[in-house]
Amino acid sequence: MRIFLTHVPDMLENYYGPRALAEMRKHGEVRLNTSGKVLDARALAEAAKGCEIVVSDRQTPGPAEFFPLAPDCCAFLRVAVDIRNIDVEAASREGILVTRATPGFMASVSEMAIGMMIDCARGITDATIEYRSGREAEPRKGIQLHGATVGIMGYGAIARHLTPICLALGMTVLVSDPYAKVENARLKQVDLNVLLAESDFVICLVIANEQTENLMNAANFSRMKKSAYFLNLSRGNLVDEAALMAALDKKQIAGAAMDVGRAFDQKPSLALARRADVIATPHTAGLTPDAIEHQAFDTVRQVGELVAGRIPPEAVNRAKATRLTRLGINDLT
Repeated sequence: MRIFLTHVPDMLENYYGPRALAEMRKHGEVRLNTSGKVLDARALAEAAKGCEIVVSDRQTPGPAEFFPLAPDCCAFLRVAVDIRNIDVEAASREGILVTRATPGFMASVSEMAIGMMIDCARGITDATIEYRSGREAEPRKGIQLHGATVGIMGYGAIARHLTPICLALGMTVLVSDPYAKVENARLKQVDLNVLLAESDFVICLVIANEQTENLMNAANFSRMKKSAYFLNLSRGNLVDEAALMAALDKKQIAGAAMDVGRAFDQKPSLALARRADVIATPHTAGLTPDAIEHQAFDTVRQVGELVAGRIPPEAVNRAKATRLTRLGINDLT
């Protein structure tokens, strides 16, 4: 089997790792992206020529233009859950399998959420900046998480890991998700408007899609307490950044913390990240060895399945993946 990894060197080191790469090489000939840059459709097709499998990092798209240019490709594997920049319909027209990775970053992102809440509540970053600049930091009264209310938007894998931690800290936990049923009696499932109005911390963990684009808009920011903080650890397109900027300018909310935004690779936008009332990290909530190796090894396992003549369970278009017959896989049901 010939396998092409799209990762540029730093992505290969930080988001794939040497252990997963070594295991992948046991399945076949692995080619790496030696261009030093993220590949567009034509460059990707040229680099992956002769390869049956493409393993794609989150920065490298799978646009409609690519798939007709890749006659040797049978499977396009994404080292992430998010496959919005892969044109699955175009891949299906060419008979190419598309897969995604499973979530493996629940603990890592949950820990970042807790850290961001503590930072917002206690002014750790502000004091650190003062001290590092050579000035005395002024004591500032903070708020404690114990007894505070946290509202979690979306009840997916991360939220299910995070909510018990918040309960253990003595927080009241509100959850809003119209598509999920909250079974834990210690959690309160409420309408989004109620969550926004009653929470001291609002954590956005909603799935990003067309329906949730700009979910946090001017109207929703205006529903929050003036003393409340907004945290986004999901995707940047869930937030109307102009509305967030206005809410901060008008002091409609106390501040924000974000690991994601609308800059390159889902990083926070500099206009927001540079503000004194914002805590920002460059899309690193899931950047721990345990989290990155989980998804990298997902693709290793998926390639192993294909080599063994089986379709991985994370396939999103198995019924359309007719090129898999070249790999000896004839049952697409």
